[in-house]
Amino acid sequence: METIAKDIYYVGVNDRQKHLFENYLPLPNGVAYNSYLIVDEKVTLIDTVDISMIGRFLAKIDTVLQGKKIDYLVVNHMEPDHAGSIGLLAQKYPEMTIVGNAKTFDMINGYFDITNNRLVVKEGESLNIGTRRLTFYMAPMVHWPEVMVAYEDTDQILFSADAFGTFGTLDGSCLDKNLNTDRYWDDMRRYYACIVGKFGKPTQAAIKKLSGLTIKTICSTHGPVWQRDINKTIALYDKWSKYEAEQGVVVAYGTMYGNTEQLAEAFAEGVVKGGVNEVKIYNVSTTDASYILADVFKYKGLALGSPTYMMETYPLIESLMSKIEHRGVPDRVFACFGGHTWASASCKKMTEWAEKMQWLSVGNAVDNRQGAKMADLTQVALLGEAMAKEILNQYK
Repeated sequence: METIAKDIYYVGVNDRQKHLFENYLPLPNGVAYNSYLIVDEKVTLIDTVDISMIGRFLAKIDTVLQGKKIDYLVVNHMEPDHAGSIGLLAQKYPEMTIVGNAKTFDMINGYFDITNNRLVVKEGESLNIGTRRLTFYMAPMVHWPEVMVAYEDTDQILFSADAFGTFGTLDGSCLDKNLNTDRYWDDMRRYYACIVGKFGKPTQAAIKKLSGLTIKTICSTHGPVWQRDINKTIALYDKWSKYEAEQGVVVAYGTMYGNTEQLAEAFAEGVVKGGVNEVKIYNVSTTDASYILADVFKYKGLALGSPTYMMETYPLIESLMSKIEHRGVPDRVFACFGGHTWASASCKKMTEWAEKMQWLSVGNAVDNRQGAKMADLTQVALLGEAMAKEILNQYK
Protein backbone atom coordinates (compact mmCIF):
# COMPACT_ATOMS: atom_id res chain seq x y z
CA MET A 1 0.00 0.00 0.00
CA GLU A 2 1.18 3.52 -0.76
CA THR A 3 2.09 5.60 2.28
CA ILE A 4 1.08 9.26 2.50
CA ALA A 5 2.77 9.85 5.86
CA LYS A 6 3.93 7.58 8.65
CA ASP A 7 1.14 5.08 9.33
CA ILE A 8 -1.25 6.82 6.94
CA TYR A 9 -2.10 4.68 3.91
CA TYR A 10 -3.97 5.14 0.68
CA VAL A 11 -6.59 2.39 0.32
CA GLY A 12 -8.63 3.87 -2.51
CA VAL A 13 -9.40 2.18 -5.82
CA ASN A 14 -9.41 3.06 -9.52
CA ASP A 15 -12.51 2.60 -11.65
CA ARG A 16 -11.78 2.17 -15.35
CA GLN A 17 -15.05 0.33 -16.02
CA LYS A 18 -17.62 3.04 -15.40
CA HIS A 19 -18.37 5.04 -18.54
CA LEU A 20 -20.56 7.72 -16.98
CA PHE A 21 -20.06 9.45 -13.62
CA GLU A 22 -23.40 9.91 -11.88
CA ASN A 23 -24.73 8.13 -14.95
CA TYR A 24 -24.39 11.15 -17.27
CA LEU A 25 -20.83 12.57 -17.25
CA PRO A 26 -18.32 10.84 -19.56
CA LEU A 27 -15.25 9.29 -17.94
CA PRO A 28 -12.71 8.83 -20.75
CA ASN A 29 -9.90 8.77 -18.18
CA GLY A 30 -11.79 6.83 -15.50
CA VAL A 31 -12.11 7.95 -11.89
CA ALA A 32 -10.56 7.15 -8.51
CA TYR A 33 -12.51 6.65 -5.28
CA ASN A 34 -10.12 7.66 -2.52
CA SER A 35 -10.08 6.33 1.03
CA TYR A 36 -7.40 6.70 3.69
CA LEU A 37 -6.42 4.52 6.63
CA ILE A 38 -4.64 5.85 9.73
CA VAL A 39 -3.06 3.13 11.88
CA ASP A 40 -2.66 4.69 15.33
CA GLU A 41 -3.78 3.59 18.79
CA LYS A 42 -7.23 3.81 17.28
CA VAL A 43 -7.35 2.60 13.68
CA THR A 44 -9.26 5.21 11.68
CA LEU A 45 -10.64 4.98 8.16
CA ILE A 46 -11.45 8.19 6.28
CA ASP A 47 -14.37 7.67 3.87
CA THR A 48 -15.10 4.54 1.85
CA VAL A 49 -15.53 3.74 -1.86
CA ASP A 50 -18.25 2.94 -4.35
CA ILE A 51 -19.97 -0.35 -3.50
CA SER A 52 -18.98 -1.77 -6.90
CA MET A 53 -15.35 -1.80 -5.71
CA ILE A 54 -15.92 -3.27 -2.25
CA GLY A 55 -13.84 -6.42 -2.89
CA ARG A 56 -10.70 -4.54 -3.86
CA PHE A 57 -11.27 -2.04 -1.08
CA LEU A 58 -11.55 -4.63 1.69
CA ALA A 59 -8.52 -6.50 0.33
CA LYS A 60 -6.43 -3.34 0.60
CA ILE A 61 -7.61 -2.69 4.14
CA ASP A 62 -6.85 -6.29 5.15
CA THR A 63 -3.35 -6.04 3.68
CA VAL A 64 -2.60 -3.04 5.89
CA LEU A 65 -4.33 -4.15 9.08
CA GLN A 66 -3.30 -7.82 9.13
CA GLY A 67 -6.15 -8.79 11.41
CA LYS A 68 -6.53 -5.52 13.33
CA LYS A 69 -9.97 -3.96 13.57
CA ILE A 70 -11.16 -0.54 12.49
CA ASP A 71 -12.06 1.60 15.50
CA TYR A 72 -13.37 4.72 13.74
CA LEU A 73 -14.88 5.42 10.33
CA VAL A 74 -14.89 9.15 9.56
CA VAL A 75 -17.58 10.03 7.01
CA ASN A 76 -16.80 13.38 5.43
CA HIS A 77 -19.31 13.01 2.61
CA MET A 78 -22.36 10.79 2.19
CA GLU A 79 -22.61 10.61 -1.59
CA PRO A 80 -22.77 6.89 -2.49
CA ASP A 81 -19.52 6.85 -4.46
CA HIS A 82 -17.81 7.53 -1.12
CA ALA A 83 -20.27 6.19 1.41
CA GLY A 84 -21.61 3.20 -0.48
CA SER A 85 -19.55 0.68 1.47
CA ILE A 86 -20.56 1.85 4.95
CA GLY A 87 -23.18 -0.87 5.42
CA LEU A 88 -20.82 -3.75 4.60
CA LEU A 89 -18.01 -2.23 6.68
CA ALA A 90 -20.35 -1.98 9.64
CA GLN A 91 -21.14 -5.67 9.23
CA LYS A 92 -17.47 -6.64 9.04
CA TYR A 93 -16.47 -4.39 11.96
CA PRO A 94 -19.56 -4.36 14.22
CA GLU A 95 -17.76 -2.49 17.00
CA MET A 96 -16.57 0.29 14.68
CA THR A 97 -17.72 3.80 15.64
CA ILE A 98 -18.92 6.00 12.80
CA VAL A 99 -17.89 9.67 13.07
CA GLY A 100 -19.94 12.37 11.39
CA ASN A 101 -22.12 15.40 12.01
CA ALA A 102 -25.84 15.47 12.67
CA LYS A 103 -26.72 15.77 8.97
CA THR A 104 -24.40 12.87 8.20
CA PHE A 105 -26.29 10.55 10.51
CA ASP A 106 -29.65 11.58 9.15
CA MET A 107 -28.42 10.27 5.78
CA ILE A 108 -26.76 7.18 7.26
CA ASN A 109 -30.05 6.25 8.86
CA GLY A 110 -31.81 6.71 5.54
CA TYR A 111 -29.33 4.77 3.44
CA PHE A 112 -28.25 2.03 5.85
CA ASP A 113 -30.64 2.06 8.83
CA ILE A 114 -27.62 2.29 11.18
CA THR A 115 -28.45 4.00 14.46
CA ASN A 116 -25.80 2.69 16.87
CA ASN A 117 -22.04 3.14 17.38
CA ARG A 118 -21.93 6.73 16.30
CA LEU A 119 -20.02 9.82 17.37
CA VAL A 120 -21.54 13.16 16.44
CA VAL A 121 -19.00 15.95 15.94
CA LYS A 122 -19.52 19.68 15.59
CA GLU A 123 -17.57 22.55 14.10
CA GLY A 124 -14.01 22.69 15.47
CA GLU A 125 -14.28 19.59 17.63
CA SER A 126 -11.37 17.15 17.70
CA LEU A 127 -10.93 13.40 18.00
CA ASN A 128 -7.76 12.00 19.54
CA ILE A 129 -6.81 8.67 17.98
CA GLY A 130 -3.48 8.19 19.72
CA THR A 131 -0.45 10.15 18.64
CA ARG A 132 -2.61 11.99 16.13
CA ARG A 133 -5.64 14.21 16.34
CA LEU A 134 -8.36 14.94 13.80
CA THR A 135 -10.21 18.27 13.90
CA PHE A 136 -13.45 18.67 12.00
CA TYR A 137 -14.71 21.67 10.04
CA MET A 138 -18.12 21.86 8.43
CA ALA A 139 -18.24 22.64 4.70
CA PRO A 140 -21.97 22.59 3.92
CA MET A 141 -22.97 22.64 0.24
CA VAL A 142 -19.51 21.74 -1.04
CA HIS A 143 -21.43 20.16 -2.55
CA TRP A 144 -23.92 18.39 -0.23
CA PRO A 145 -25.32 19.83 3.03
CA GLU A 146 -23.60 17.32 5.34
CA VAL A 147 -20.05 17.77 3.98
CA MET A 148 -17.23 18.24 6.46
CA VAL A 149 -13.46 18.00 6.28
CA ALA A 150 -10.96 16.51 8.74
CA TYR A 151 -7.58 18.07 9.54
CA GLU A 152 -4.71 16.01 10.94
CA ASP A 153 -2.32 18.44 12.62
CA THR A 154 0.85 16.32 13.06
CA ASP A 155 1.55 16.07 9.33
CA GLN A 156 -0.85 18.91 8.46
CA ILE A 157 -3.07 16.83 6.21
CA LEU A 158 -6.51 17.97 5.08
CA PHE A 159 -8.97 15.19 4.25
CA SER A 160 -11.14 17.37 2.05
CA ALA A 161 -14.09 15.24 0.84
CA ASP A 162 -14.94 16.17 -2.79
CA ALA A 163 -13.23 19.56 -2.60
CA PHE A 164 -10.06 19.79 -4.72
CA GLY A 165 -11.04 16.60 -6.53
CA THR A 166 -10.86 15.69 -10.19
CA PHE A 167 -11.81 12.99 -12.65
CA GLY A 168 -9.09 10.60 -13.80
CA THR A 169 -7.59 7.41 -12.41
CA LEU A 170 -4.34 7.31 -10.45
CA ASP A 171 -1.95 5.44 -12.68
CA GLY A 172 0.99 4.07 -10.69
CA SER A 173 0.78 6.31 -7.63
CA CYS A 174 -1.71 8.35 -5.64
CA LEU A 175 0.85 11.11 -4.93
CA ASP A 176 1.02 14.05 -7.30
CA LYS A 177 4.80 14.26 -6.90
CA ASN A 178 5.08 10.85 -8.56
CA LEU A 179 2.75 11.70 -11.46
CA ASN A 180 2.65 13.91 -14.51
CA THR A 181 -0.32 15.96 -13.39
CA ASP A 182 -0.70 17.89 -16.66
CA ARG A 183 -3.50 15.57 -17.73
CA TYR A 184 -5.61 16.34 -14.67
CA TRP A 185 -6.18 20.10 -14.93
CA ASP A 186 -8.79 20.05 -17.70
CA ASP A 187 -10.54 17.13 -16.01
CA MET A 188 -10.46 19.06 -12.74
CA ARG A 189 -12.16 22.06 -14.31
CA ARG A 190 -14.80 19.83 -15.88
CA TYR A 191 -15.27 18.07 -12.53
CA TYR A 192 -15.62 21.40 -10.73
CA ALA A 193 -18.00 22.87 -13.33
CA CYS A 194 -20.29 19.84 -13.36
CA ILE A 195 -20.17 18.68 -9.73
CA VAL A 196 -19.37 21.68 -7.53
CA GLY A 197 -19.95 24.60 -9.91
CA LYS A 198 -23.35 25.69 -8.62
CA PHE A 199 -21.93 26.17 -5.13
CA GLY A 200 -19.36 28.92 -5.61
CA LYS A 201 -20.28 30.88 -2.48
CA PRO A 202 -20.13 27.84 -0.14
CA THR A 203 -16.81 26.86 -1.71
CA GLN A 204 -15.47 30.34 -1.10
CA ALA A 205 -16.67 30.16 2.51
CA ALA A 206 -14.88 26.84 2.99
CA ILE A 207 -11.64 28.13 1.46
CA LYS A 208 -11.77 31.18 3.72
CA LYS A 209 -12.47 29.04 6.79
CA LEU A 210 -9.52 26.74 6.08
CA SER A 211 -7.11 29.52 5.10
CA GLY A 212 -5.83 29.78 8.66
CA LEU A 213 -4.59 26.18 8.65
CA THR A 214 -1.13 25.12 7.53
CA ILE A 215 -1.85 22.47 4.92
CA LYS A 216 0.97 20.40 3.46
CA THR A 217 -1.15 17.63 1.96
CA ILE A 218 -4.69 17.53 0.59
CA CYS A 219 -6.36 14.12 0.48
CA SER A 220 -9.46 14.50 -1.68
CA THR A 221 -11.95 11.76 -2.42
CA HIS A 222 -11.17 11.91 -6.17
CA GLY A 223 -7.87 12.41 -7.95
CA PRO A 224 -4.28 12.71 -6.75
CA VAL A 225 -3.12 13.39 -3.21
CA TRP A 226 -1.89 16.97 -3.56
CA GLN A 227 1.52 17.87 -2.16
CA ARG A 228 3.74 19.27 -4.90
CA ASP A 229 0.85 21.01 -6.70
CA ILE A 230 -1.14 21.94 -3.62
CA ASN A 231 -0.94 25.71 -4.15
CA LYS A 232 -2.03 25.42 -7.78
CA THR A 233 -4.94 23.19 -6.82
CA ILE A 234 -6.23 25.58 -4.17
CA ALA A 235 -5.75 28.56 -6.49
CA LEU A 236 -7.80 26.93 -9.26
CA TYR A 237 -10.69 26.08 -6.94
CA ASP A 238 -10.53 29.62 -5.58
CA LYS A 239 -10.64 31.06 -9.11
CA TRP A 240 -13.48 28.88 -10.34
CA SER A 241 -15.59 29.38 -7.22
CA LYS A 242 -15.30 33.13 -7.83
CA TYR A 243 -16.43 32.47 -11.44
CA GLU A 244 -13.37 34.34 -12.68
CA ALA A 245 -12.86 33.98 -16.42
CA GLU A 246 -10.02 34.25 -18.92
CA GLN A 247 -10.00 36.06 -22.24
CA GLY A 248 -11.62 33.68 -24.65
CA VAL A 249 -14.88 32.73 -26.32
CA VAL A 250 -16.94 29.56 -26.41
CA VAL A 251 -19.09 29.14 -29.52
CA ALA A 252 -21.67 26.38 -29.03
CA TYR A 253 -24.12 25.64 -31.80
CA GLY A 254 -26.78 23.20 -32.85
CA THR A 255 -27.43 22.58 -36.53
CA MET A 256 -29.71 20.32 -38.54
CA TYR A 257 -28.58 20.97 -42.09
CA GLY A 258 -25.38 22.97 -41.71
CA ASN A 259 -26.58 26.57 -41.95
CA THR A 260 -26.11 27.43 -38.27
CA GLU A 261 -22.71 25.74 -38.39
CA GLN A 262 -21.65 28.18 -41.14
CA LEU A 263 -22.77 31.06 -38.93
CA ALA A 264 -20.72 29.66 -36.04
CA GLU A 265 -17.61 29.53 -38.22
CA ALA A 266 -18.14 33.10 -39.36
CA PHE A 267 -18.70 34.27 -35.78
CA ALA A 268 -15.43 32.66 -34.68
CA GLU A 269 -13.58 34.32 -37.55
CA GLY A 270 -14.95 37.64 -36.37
CA VAL A 271 -13.77 37.00 -32.81
CA VAL A 272 -10.23 36.34 -33.99
CA LYS A 273 -10.31 39.38 -36.28
CA GLY A 274 -11.43 41.40 -33.26
CA GLY A 275 -8.29 40.40 -31.36
CA VAL A 276 -9.24 37.39 -29.23
CA ASN A 277 -7.52 34.24 -30.47
CA GLU A 278 -8.68 31.81 -27.80
CA VAL A 279 -11.86 30.41 -29.37
CA LYS A 280 -13.50 27.03 -28.81
CA ILE A 281 -16.23 25.92 -31.23
CA TYR A 282 -18.52 23.09 -30.13
CA ASN A 283 -21.22 21.22 -32.00
CA VAL A 284 -23.65 20.32 -29.22
CA SER A 285 -24.71 17.19 -31.11
CA THR A 286 -21.21 15.69 -31.04
CA THR A 287 -19.71 17.10 -27.82
CA ASP A 288 -20.97 16.19 -24.38
CA ALA A 289 -22.26 19.23 -22.52
CA SER A 290 -19.84 18.68 -19.64
CA TYR A 291 -16.90 19.72 -21.83
CA ILE A 292 -18.73 22.85 -22.94
CA LEU A 293 -19.61 23.69 -19.34
CA ALA A 294 -15.96 23.39 -18.36
CA ASP A 295 -15.05 26.04 -20.91
CA VAL A 296 -17.98 28.26 -19.95
CA PHE A 297 -16.36 28.37 -16.52
CA LYS A 298 -12.99 29.13 -18.13
CA TYR A 299 -13.77 31.82 -20.70
CA LYS A 300 -15.47 35.21 -20.61
CA GLY A 301 -17.53 35.00 -23.78
CA LEU A 302 -20.29 32.63 -24.83
CA ALA A 303 -22.01 32.63 -28.20
CA LEU A 304 -24.92 30.30 -28.85
CA GLY A 305 -26.22 29.32 -32.24
CA SER A 306 -29.54 27.60 -32.71
CA PRO A 307 -32.06 27.01 -35.46
CA THR A 308 -35.68 27.34 -34.51
CA TYR A 309 -37.01 23.89 -33.71
CA MET A 310 -40.71 23.32 -33.02
CA MET A 311 -40.98 27.02 -32.19
CA GLU A 312 -38.23 26.65 -29.58
CA THR A 313 -34.45 26.56 -29.47
CA TYR A 314 -32.70 23.45 -30.72
CA PRO A 315 -33.19 20.81 -27.96
CA LEU A 316 -29.50 20.34 -27.14
CA ILE A 317 -28.92 24.10 -27.00
CA GLU A 318 -31.92 24.39 -24.69
CA SER A 319 -30.42 21.67 -22.51
CA LEU A 320 -27.05 23.42 -22.42
CA MET A 321 -28.67 26.71 -21.40
CA SER A 322 -30.47 24.89 -18.60
CA LYS A 323 -27.22 23.39 -17.33
CA ILE A 324 -25.48 26.76 -17.34
CA GLU A 325 -28.43 28.37 -15.57
CA HIS A 326 -28.49 25.66 -12.91
CA ARG A 327 -24.87 26.46 -12.09
CA GLY A 328 -25.58 30.15 -11.76
CA VAL A 329 -22.62 31.29 -13.84
CA PRO A 330 -22.54 35.12 -13.60
CA ASP A 331 -20.91 37.95 -15.49
CA ARG A 332 -20.34 36.62 -19.00
CA VAL A 333 -20.42 38.38 -22.36
CA PHE A 334 -23.08 36.93 -24.65
CA ALA A 335 -24.10 36.85 -28.28
CA CYS A 336 -26.40 34.60 -30.27
CA PHE A 337 -27.36 33.72 -33.79
CA GLY A 338 -29.66 31.25 -35.45
CA GLY A 339 -31.90 30.47 -38.34
CA HIS A 340 -35.36 29.51 -39.43
CA THR A 341 -37.33 28.65 -42.56
CA TRP A 342 -40.92 29.65 -41.85
CA ALA A 343 -41.05 31.01 -38.27
CA SER A 344 -38.45 32.58 -35.99
CA ALA A 345 -38.18 31.84 -32.27
CA SER A 346 -34.70 30.65 -31.24
CA CYS A 347 -32.89 33.99 -31.23
CA LYS A 348 -35.64 35.62 -29.20
CA LYS A 349 -35.52 32.82 -26.62
CA MET A 350 -31.72 32.85 -26.36
CA THR A 351 -31.72 36.63 -25.92
CA GLU A 352 -34.33 36.38 -23.18
CA TRP A 353 -32.27 33.69 -21.48
CA ALA A 354 -29.19 35.94 -21.42
CA GLU A 355 -31.28 38.71 -19.91
CA LYS A 356 -32.48 36.31 -17.24
CA MET A 357 -28.85 35.40 -16.51
CA GLN A 358 -28.08 39.15 -16.29
CA TRP A 359 -25.27 38.77 -18.79
CA LEU A 360 -24.03 41.53 -21.07
CA SER A 361 -25.27 40.98 -24.62
CA VAL A 362 -23.32 42.54 -27.48
CA GLY A 363 -25.10 43.60 -30.63
CA ASN A 364 -28.32 42.11 -31.94
CA ALA A 365 -28.92 38.46 -32.67
CA VAL A 366 -28.36 37.44 -36.27
CA ASP A 367 -31.39 35.44 -37.38
CA ASN A 368 -30.75 33.75 -40.71
CA ARG A 369 -33.74 32.91 -42.91
CA GLN A 370 -33.70 30.00 -45.36
CA GLY A 371 -30.01 29.49 -45.92
CA ALA A 372 -26.70 31.01 -44.81
CA LYS A 373 -26.40 33.99 -47.15
CA MET A 374 -23.29 36.12 -47.46
CA ALA A 375 -25.04 39.10 -45.88
CA ASP A 376 -25.83 37.03 -42.78
CA LEU A 377 -22.32 35.59 -42.58
CA THR A 378 -20.87 39.09 -42.77
CA GLN A 379 -23.24 40.33 -40.09
CA VAL A 380 -22.47 37.47 -37.72
CA ALA A 381 -18.72 37.99 -38.23
CA LEU A 382 -19.19 41.61 -37.17
CA LEU A 383 -21.04 40.34 -34.10
CA GLY A 384 -18.02 38.18 -33.27
CA GLU A 385 -15.75 41.23 -33.63
CA ALA A 386 -18.00 43.16 -31.28
CA MET A 387 -17.76 40.42 -28.65
CA ALA A 388 -13.97 40.32 -28.92
CA LYS A 389 -13.70 44.09 -28.51
CA GLU A 390 -15.99 44.05 -25.46
CA ILE A 391 -13.93 41.27 -23.84
CA LEU A 392 -10.64 43.06 -24.53
CA ASN A 393 -12.10 46.25 -23.12
CA GLN A 394 -13.03 44.46 -19.89
CA TYR A 395 -9.47 43.17 -19.47
CA LYS A 396 -7.72 46.52 -19.97
